[in-house]
Amino acid sequence: MPSNVNLQDVSGPAHIFNEARELGANIEMHFVSMSDKFEIKSNSGLFFTRLKHFEVFELSKNDFVIIPGLKFELLNNTDFLNQSKPFFDWLHFQYSSGVNVCSISEGMFLLVEAGILNSKECNSHWNYISQLYYGFPNVNSEENRLYVAKDNLFASVGVSAGVDLSLYIIENLFGPKISSDIAQKAVLYFKRNKSDLKISIFLHHRNHTDTRIHDAQDYMLEHLSSPITNSDIAEHVNMSMRNLTRLFKKTTGVTIGTYLEKIRVDRALNLLSNNNKVESVAKLCGYKNSNQLRILLKRHKRILPKNISLLD
Repeated sequence: MPSNVNLQDVSGPAHIFNEARELGANIEMHFVSMSDKFEIKSNSGLFFTRLKHFEVFELSKNDFVIIPGLKFELLNNTDFLNQSKPFFDWLHFQYSSGVNVCSISEGMFLLVEAGILNSKECNSHWNYISQLYYGFPNVNSEENRLYVAKDNLFASVGVSAGVDLSLYIIENLFGPKISSDIAQKAVLYFKRNKSDLKISIFLHHRNHTDTRIHDAQDYMLEHLSSPITNSDIAEHVNMSMRNLTRLFKKTTGVTIGTYLEKIRVDRALNLLSNNNKVESVAKLCGYKNSNQLRILLKRHKRILPKNISLLD
């Protein structure tokens, strides 16, 4: 954390990761200073104390370093930038070693100072995107994206998008079920994806209070890689198949088949975006072969990302 850190850039992701930990995820969190100061004052006046020095950590490809935003004027402060040089060198080494590096809001400019973002896609708060574009021409800035996630680099536009990014990381590490549970617990029914073009289907159709239907939806998420029938779901929630199908449509607005297809599409796109092979994605989504998956995605061709050439 830098001095004058944005309070919510720390508290938002910390809350999400702590919720994941309470749900059984194996997560350790450490709050780290960018300098020799072990107590810093946030932009909101609240102090962080008993921080750890960054050099005490030996990180691996399984670790994430999250750089929150800070008071923007500090980025023009020569003394601050010079004092932060050891941290920038350390951060660049970690990134080059495969450690996952994430920025929130103005924290992206610290990644620039560390020499991480040359010719990389990134994002920052909308208020500073033009300064990023003109001040750092070698950085590929993305204006209309909530967050960018590529390889071991992640960047989000602000505190709410930092929460979205944290949920995205949780989903990729521990699966969509726990991410969905955290979002519901935190009353984040509108978890967003990178381009904010749609609500995540893992949360869509879940803004209701019927525990039986939530149980049915959870069952589908947990068994997405297996063939699922209405009979299986009905037996799981102790309902007749007729009552379940009627109540599911009344509660969610879609049929069980439509919902199941939607979550399989969303899961497939997520896996394909992370360079998984089509054959393995098909099996993870409950299909016998890749042709079945291709047929499914052709029906949803309008939502396919441009970088997925699955339909060729």
